[in-house]
Amino acid sequence: MHIHILGVCGTFMGGIALLARQAGHEVSGSDENVYPPMSTQLQEQGIELMQGFDPAHLDCEPDMVVVGNVMSRGNAMIETILNKGIPYTSGPQWLSEHVLGDRWVLAVAGTHGKTTTSSMLAWILEYAGLKPGYLIGGIPKNFGLSARFGELPFFVVEADEYDTAFFDKRSKFVHYHPRTLVMHNLEFDHADIFEDLQAIQKQFHHLVRTVPGEGLIVSNAESPALDEVLEKGCWTPVEKTHCYSDSNEGWSARNVSADGSQFDLYYNNDLQGSLNWQYLGLHNVSNAIAAIAAARHAGVPVKHSLDALHKFEGIKRRLELRADVNDIRLYDDFAHHPTAIKTTLAGLRGHVGDNKIWVLLEPRSNTMRLGVHKEVLADALMLADNICLYEPADMDWDLGKVKESLGDKATLYNDIDTIVSDVQQHVKPGDHILVMSNGGFGGIHVKLEDMLKSI
Repeated sequence: MHIHILGVCGTFMGGIALLARQAGHEVSGSDENVYPPMSTQLQEQGIELMQGFDPAHLDCEPDMVVVGNVMSRGNAMIETILNKGIPYTSGPQWLSEHVLGDRWVLAVAGTHGKTTTSSMLAWILEYAGLKPGYLIGGIPKNFGLSARFGELPFFVVEADEYDTAFFDKRSKFVHYHPRTLVMHNLEFDHADIFEDLQAIQKQFHHLVRTVPGEGLIVSNAESPALDEVLEKGCWTPVEKTHCYSDSNEGWSARNVSADGSQFDLYYNNDLQGSLNWQYLGLHNVSNAIAAIAAARHAGVPVKHSLDALHKFEGIKRRLELRADVNDIRLYDDFAHHPTAIKTTLAGLRGHVGDNKIWVLLEPRSNTMRLGVHKEVLADALMLADNICLYEPADMDWDLGKVKESLGDKATLYNDIDTIVSDVQQHVKPGDHILVMSNGGFGGIHVKLEDMLKSI
């Protein structure tokens, strides 16, 4: 079967492309935003990429078009598909019908930490010899690919609350029917499709309704919005996780080091073991606890999970060290929500002490560009020493107000090359440069790497 995927370079749809290819299908795809690492891994797997959304891409007469949620009515390809009666489906529906039907699905949902926790969970199962399938919105370094078919029965999926497609406005995750569900946290996000937090909670409760009574829900006890979801009705055993506070019930981390690189793990007040690893930040301690709890439900002993996480290599674009030149370190991070920005910075600050941290921020997500979190963005950045705020031309609000709140430590830019030039003039050995964007940021990562090499 020839499958053509629209929005193929998105993290989710790229994973669908890989799974379809591994299942033996001929796969091609179209997208407007073709950049690494997703474009690279797709091309390496023999998937043809076509730039833009030209109806001529359909001249190959695919048997099925899988439509990403980036597509909308009025797009020339969508109108061609509808007018010609070309068979189409959504990515989540294709996944449900062709991959997940006979699997023990372990789904990870939440505003933050989905990619990291899913990667940890998949790696724990792999380390246990279970050879799981997975689909993750990033590239785990232990695997090198964002998705694989794997072997029965286990399949780990990053369960996104964003809508499914232009013709299906339910959240993606309602298609997955997990036996093990991690609900990691819940805040208001995706302001382009959700009116308020309650609208997202409604979708999360739809997800809770799909988990069998013999399954398990792992829920963050420190997220009140999740408690409210469970209070709407729950028919499945629940295990609670704690990271920022001690508890004698459920899972908790104690004796956590300042940078999160060491902690003791407890379950129902019984010490399960300790972890000393390379990951930073309390948010990653929380991610680890959730992954360990979910893996235990799948039959993996806690000690084995701790051993696996000691060897966990992380995910591309999650505080990923891109370069270390002349004692200047350059990191790439996907964080784009103020909570994720703040926790990532806290982890790095705990690790580097008083060394100077530069943050280069591109507010690229729809929610960020709408200005929903503009009142708390400055506070999220406070732990940085120098802050370069990039204001794209299509911003719906004035980023200068955030600069005013940050004072002399922040500078506002509308040109990427100027950012690189200013950093070059002032960066010194021992400094840490943290680039934060959920997109390509105009190729700034490569520009910075080249700049550092020239110093």
